Amino acid sequence: MNKVTRLRHALPMSPDISRAVNDLDGAIAKAVDTAKTAGIPQGLIVGLLHGHAHAQTHQMVTA
Repeated sequence: MNKVTRLRHALPMSPDISRAVNDLDGAIAKAVDTAKTAGIPQGLIVGLLHGHAHAQTHQMVTA
């Protein structure tokens, strides 16, 4: 887990990190809105997001 950074220890965050976090948040929100508009059930959206979060967490703790 040596590649994991705790944001509270990295504050203040650089403008590049802040921009990347905002871009990521915006992209996720846009994708969720698009999925809702397409009629994908909310539970499926949540399940997919949870699955990706779980997979990314697994990669962080095993790297």
